[in-house]
Amino acid sequence: MASIASVTLDVADPSAANRFYSTAFGLDTQIRLRASEAPTTGFRGFTLALTVSQPATVNSLIDAALDAGATPLKPAAKSFWGYGGVVRAPDGTIWKVATSAKKDTGPDTRRIDEIVLLLGVADVVASKRFYVERGLAVAKSFSRMYVEFAAGPGPVKLALYRHRALAKEVGVAPEGTGSHRLMIGGDAGPFTDPDGFAWEAASLTPMP
Repeated sequence: MASIASVTLDVADPSAANRFYSTAFGLDTQIRLRASEAPTTGFRGFTLALTVSQPATVNSLIDAALDAGATPLKPAAKSFWGYGGVVRAPDGTIWKVATSAKKDTGPDTRRIDEIVLLLGVADVVASKRFYVERGLAVAKSFSRMYVEFAAGPGPVKLALYRHRALAKEVGVAPEGTGSHRLMIGGDAGPFTDPDGFAWEAASLTPMP
């Protein structure tokens, strides 16, 4: 089963971005950074989501991100699905922090249970078929709205959302042009998907 071995963000200042992600979310090797000034405007077509166990952890991570320089897009709040909020990192990447729980069951641990890369696509069914043909296994599928693939041994899970729906979900306008500023590494690559998201060949290395 194919899986994602790495996600690389193109950023203007890798050192500053590394400080932000380490301070805000405690991320180190899970997210890679690469210097790039590739032109991009508006919504880049993807978001990264951190799934945690309870609202207290959502609040802790979002507060840490804001203290480290992130911009709020959606304040943490209860929803039909649970509890979560959205911020934009200083490098421009949009992050959602969420839990399916609506009540705390213990003290905040800052533990991240799952990292999910959500791609905004024009046609969920067509993109689902594209990725299945390249070895990714479907874990959840909701008609033409949303598809989630099995994580496999990799540190990041892949999911597909309709482009406009994803933009609305994170509180931004759906329009955008230029580079996604994202490179996905995995044993299914290299290729470029129907929405222009690029994959490179990357082998899975054990995560700490």
